[in-house]
Amino acid sequence: MSIEVLNESGAEVDEQAIAGLSRHVLDGMRVHPLAELSILLVDEAAMTELHEKWMDEPGPTDVLSFPMDELRPGHLTGGDEDEEADPALLGDVVLCPAVAEKQAREAGHSTGDELELLCTHGILHLLGYDHAEPEEHREMFGLQAGLLTSWREKRGG
Repeated sequence: MSIEVLNESGAEVDEQAIAGLSRHVLDGMRVHPLAELSILLVDEAAMTELHEKWMDEPGPTDVLSFPMDELRPGHLTGGDEDEEADPALLGDVVLCPAVAEKQAREAGHSTGDELELLCTHGILHLLGYDHAEPEEHREMFGLQAGLLTSWREKRGG
């Protein structure tokens, strides 16, 4: 799996932890082992520009996802032996550590924990999950919670 983490935010972020979490999420979702993912960390000005351009909403946001190849979870590794799955370019997850820091304070946990949550959330969006409807919300946030719990258990925290 190719996971590229680029920190252009100016904030101190544990890029190795973000890459490790991303690999954990993709493995947990049975994404092809040769899939490619890019995680970009940006400052508030860059996130504001992206948020306004792509979502037509003002100000910065915490996470944006830009999918490339359309994938369906559960069908990502070629589960049938007769079926050959191709590796894919998943897309980009853009995180804003400054917004994550504010949200972490409000939630009472660390910025690192918030970035892990946002990264997981963004990857699930790349995989086609959404939370607009109550049933979708339950499914996506249930997966997100399970993946984060297993990640933290794996890391001993």
